[in-house]
Formats: sequence, C-alpha cells, structure tokens
Amino acid sequence: MLTYWRSPIAIGALLATTAWAGPAMAESLDCASVAGHDFGIEGLVIASAEALPVGENAPVAHCMVKGHVGERTGVDGNTYRVSFDLRLPDDWNGRFVHQFNGGNDGAVVPAMGDLRNGDPADNALSRNYAVVSSDAGHDGAAHPEAGLAGGAQFGFDPEARSDYGYSAVAKLNPVATDLVEAYYGEPIAYSYGVGGSNGGRHGLVQATRLPDAFDGILAAYPGFNLPRAAVQHAWDVQAFKAINGDIRTAFTQEDLTLVADAVLAACDGLDDLEDGIIADYPACQASFDVTTLTCAAGSTNACLAPAQVEALQKIHAGPTNSAGEQLYSNWAWDRGIASGNWRFWKLESGVPPWDSMPLIATMGAASLATIFSNPPVDVGGDPAALEQFLLDYDFDTDVTVAATTDAFAESPMDFMTPTDIGNPEMAEFRDAGGKMIVFHGISDPVFSVMDTISWYEKLDANADGKAADFVKFYAVPGMGHGSGSPATDKFDAFSALVDWVENGNEPDFLVATATPDNEYVPEMANITRKLCPYPTIARFTGGVEASYESFACK
Repeated sequence: MLTYWRSPIAIGALLATTAWAGPAMAESLDCASVAGHDFGIEGLVIASAEALPVGENAPVAHCMVKGHVGERTGVDGNTYRVSFDLRLPDDWNGRFVHQFNGGNDGAVVPAMGDLRNGDPADNALSRNYAVVSSDAGHDGAAHPEAGLAGGAQFGFDPEARSDYGYSAVAKLNPVATDLVEAYYGEPIAYSYGVGGSNGGRHGLVQATRLPDAFDGILAAYPGFNLPRAAVQHAWDVQAFKAINGDIRTAFTQEDLTLVADAVLAACDGLDDLEDGIIADYPACQASFDVTTLTCAAGSTNACLAPAQVEALQKIHAGPTNSAGEQLYSNWAWDRGIASGNWRFWKLESGVPPWDSMPLIATMGAASLATIFSNPPVDVGGDPAALEQFLLDYDFDTDVTVAATTDAFAESPMDFMTPTDIGNPEMAEFRDAGGKMIVFHGISDPVFSVMDTISWYEKLDANADGKAADFVKFYAVPGMGHGSGSPATDKFDAFSALVDWVENGNEPDFLVATATPDNEYVPEMANITRKLCPYPTIARFTGGVEASYESFACK
C-alpha cells in the first residue's frame, strides 16, 4: 500500500515521466481541420474547433472542440441532443478524462476536468489530459417560461430522462475517445471518469453500465441514490415549516452554531485529540444527544425550542412512510451543520429570485416532481408553488421513485442508480481491472454519508471483505457538499487514483489540509491530517499535533 502525499512539483514530475508514447495509429490532425469533420461517426456534428493559447481560461495551449451527437425530437416536441465540449491539449499526456457534471446537468460546463481537490486551477486540462464535458442530453435553459422548474422540464421525455441518468455518457464516451485518438493519431493509454455530486453518481452508475470504459473513476460525494435523496427534501421542508411557519427562519445561525459546538464538545476528543475535527464520527453518533440542548421551561438562552429539537431529530432519522418503512437514509451528526453550505441547501439561500428559499425547496422540489416522480408531475416554477408541492407531498402515496408506467417504462431508480444498487457488487468493473476512489463529507446536507457507508459495507460483504482491492472509500469529517466547510477539505484523491491504476500502488491514507482562506477553520491553514480508508479512523498517537504523521489509521 502507498501513502499518498505529493507536492505539486512532484505531481508534475510524475506526469512528465509517465507521458504516453504509444505506437502511432495515423497522422495527427491540426485543430483547424477538426471543424466540420464528421469522422465517419453517425449523428456527430462538430460545430467549432478553436486553437487556444495559454490564457485566463486556458491553463495550457489546446484545441477546444464543440459539437453534439444524437440529435432527435422528443415526445414532448423539444429538440434533444448530447452537446459537448472537448479539450485537446497540445502537450497531451496520452490520457483521457470524462468530466461528469453535477446538478440536473443541462449545461455544457467547460471541460477543464475539475479533480475535486479543493484547487480549481489544478485540473485535468492543466495536467495535459484530454477532457470531455456534456449537458447529458438536454438544454436546461430551454424553458424559461417554467421559471425555477425549467431545468427539470426534460423529465417529461422518457429518453431525456435516460440520457440524464446514464445513456448520454454511453452515447458520448465512444465518440469522444474516437475523436481524441483520431486527433493525436495514437491510442488513449488510460481513461478516467471524474465527478462530484450528480457527477459522482454518474461515476458509480457507469461502473455498472460501462464497466470496461474507464480504468479509474473518482466519485466525490456521489448522489448514487438520488431519487430517494430527493424524497428527503419534502421531509426536511415539512419538518422545518412546522417550527415557525417559515423554513428560512426556523433556525438562526446562532442556533446552528450552538448545535455544532455541542457536537464538538461531545465528540471532538473521541479520536484522542481535541482539534476541531471529529475523526471518530461513528462513535459520535452514539455520544451526541441533541435533546440536551432543549430549553428548560422559561429559558431561551443558549438552547433550542422543543420544536427545533424535534425537527433536527426528524430530519436526521430520515424519511419514512406511515408504516415506518425507511424511504432513504439516516444522517450523521457533525460540526458542519453550522456551515453556509448546510444552510444554503436546507434552510435559506439568500438568492432573491428564489425568495431566499433553500436549494432543496426550489430546484430540488422541481427535480422531485418532474424527474423523480413517475409519471412526472407538472409543478409551478415560482418559489411558493415549489414549496407547496413539498408541503403537500404524501410519503405513502407520492413516493413513486420505483414506479413504472406504459409511457415511462424505466422508473427513476432504474435510470438514475447503479444497476446493482440493491446488492452492489460491481463485478464486471472489478474483473475488468477498474479502480475507484469514493469520498464523502460527513456534513453533506444533500446526500447522506450514512447511505454511502451502507452501500460500501454491502459492496464489501459481497466482495468477501475485499472491496478495498478495487474501491477505496474515504469519509471526510466536517466537510459538506464539496469543499468550503469546517474541514481539512483539500486533498488529491485523483493522483492517488492514477498511481493505483497505472503503477499498481494501492492507496492507503490521503493527506489533507484546509483550503486556502477557509473561513470556518483558519486555525487549520497550516496543518495536515490523514483521511483514512473506511472503516479505519485517524487517531492521534502523540507528537506534533499539526502533522499528519502524528496520526494512525486504526
């Protein structure tokens, strides 16, 4: 096993010494010749090809190719196609990254190749990977008349749903790899899939649907169970609304800071060092009791109202129906509950066109109605209508994430989740030699880390305790839905994945620090910590408290 910690200089040296120099397939192409060329691929349209010098939006000189594939007319009368952005660096390293994007997709995010490492400037393109990005088969801006529900309107077309869930990648990936190899006149040495959130979901899904397509997959805070996670939106909104009639003011920032401080007080020392990081998060779930914060009769100082305590207990337990059946997952207690990330998703966005409603009550509500209900539900696109949809949501009759109809033959769970989600094995991906790294913040307010832990434990059981031979999972204390939380949230999982795939160096712990200018933990700016592979935990063993070397994964 390899302990993975390299400086940026060392990373650059690694890539420089491992650049692909495989046998030539044909003469390489120049950027200008790509425009208007169909490469003999049915349905491919190259709209433009532009040579870009190094500049603000170009970390390296490269050819930027824009186009689409598979144009069609949907059953809803809209035009659909998989639009893409392909970046081809002049000094190609022989490798390819499929950039899986987040949210509802619907936009061609520039193909920089975000490596989910807390440093947007250190991306796959800057490391000379060829990178492709797509809109997953639909244009999220096609229906401005639908307001905040516009980005989910593609849910009325069955094939657009499938494209979003999995088939846009299946349609685009072979086209993109053919273009890369035709452009350079050489075969791709290694292919990677990288994404976070919905993009992380894409990674897990493709490991089961295209098990031979990617040598390595980096899945960050993956929404692999997204339809059921969306049910949590309604559960949360109903719980928060019951406190005082306005979810935006159900908890003040001081209230949530009180909770975070109480979690720290109960749990920080469980990993043998009080440093603001709750590494022993499993023990914390048993150690912290939110009811201890309940206001005594007549008191309102440094405490929570009974209704607030009840709401927090309810949302952390996760949604159930009247029979008590779990509809999604429970959630972990962690200090990140006081972060802006948690508040933005759960309580209050501060976005004027959204009436400051949180993301779960706007875009999340539209997604639950139109994409993750079967048949899709037509919902109004203003904040009030979207909130009302969640408030009216019936957990006995409206949870149709596993339902099918004649018109919508695939259920939301069918098209959105890994094919083996109920009993994960990833056998074909494993047998093809694929490697995967998954990481997830304990304080993620969108997708429960407890659900990811449950998934990994099932995967491990099915692999006879050897899931770590092909999938490594890292839980990140304090981190929310991505970096920018009270956590050591800057680490390079991608380089660890590459070293594992290409050199056989199985990663052990990752070395993490706080992102620069992290407003929540400025005291962690110059410290390093170990992120340990599940189920081990970083425990302080003595020595310099600021160094990862003073911790052991146990």
